[in-house]
Amino acid sequence: MKKIPFMKFSGAGNDFIVVDNRDRVIDPKKMAAFVSGVCRRHLSVGADGLIFVEKSRKYDFRWRFYNNDGGEADFCGNGARCVARFAHLKKIAPKSMRFEGAAGVVEATVEGEQITVRVPEPSGIRLHVRLSVPSYRRRRNDIPGQPGAASEGTMLEGQAINTGVPHFVYFVQDTSTAEIMGIGRPIRWHEAFKPGGTNVNFVQVVDRHTIKIRTYERGVEDETLACGSGALASALLAALVHKVESPITVIPLSRMPLRVSFTQAGERFANLTLTGEARAIFDGQMHPEAWEYRMK
Repeated sequence: MKKIPFMKFSGAGNDFIVVDNRDRVIDPKKMAAFVSGVCRRHLSVGADGLIFVEKSRKYDFRWRFYNNDGGEADFCGNGARCVARFAHLKKIAPKSMRFEGAAGVVEATVEGEQITVRVPEPSGIRLHVRLSVPSYRRRRNDIPGQPGAASEGTMLEGQAINTGVPHFVYFVQDTSTAEIMGIGRPIRWHEAFKPGGTNVNFVQVVDRHTIKIRTYERGVEDETLACGSGALASALLAALVHKVESPITVIPLSRMPLRVSFTQAGERFANLTLTGEARAIFDGQMHPEAWEYRMK
């Protein structure tokens, strides 16, 4: 196979590989294996996820988003911002664009490195969800992506919402001391969210317009520096539970702020947008070794 051109982006700390696949350089049947190969850190390009740009009959383009484990996801907020900037840089779309994907149509506006995406309304809001969660500890021989060794459990209460992908939001006093792995991992795999599982956000309310978040991401199976759909989920639930008001500044682990804006009527949200930096890091070409090599 020939070398494959790509661009690398960082959206508030989430890093993505973007590939122009309008001419089918990657067979859709081989996408999962390709993604899991090139997203491996240290052994290949490395990224939190990979985005394919495809042709659309109705909109500027179609996008397909994959987590770095090779699993396809319906939506990614920071990924949407990065693919919008890619499409503008590559002259695939104008500054104001519309593109389609599994979660619906996304509208985006590019203003230099600042990208705003208008996303579909959330669904599946469930408040005051009580979960019995065993505490887990990581062991040397644990299998990545699977629960570790169970110890004494705890009962906690949080909120659930779908902002393109499912999220569970757990409000804490201080995100710096939150048990991201010890609580995040078992909630991600909890029977209440079967079969697909959920992303888990730990959220601290700072003031009426500011929250901090840390996220355990499904598909990455670890904490990430930021999560766009998690920022949306956390901001909306902070508005419902703690009366935080739009626009809301969301500060992720990377400390690169995102802004969530919306209109609210009870538990209904509209005009939902996510704004933040999408940095173009580099262009490159992947050699076949990037996805063919497997550890023996």
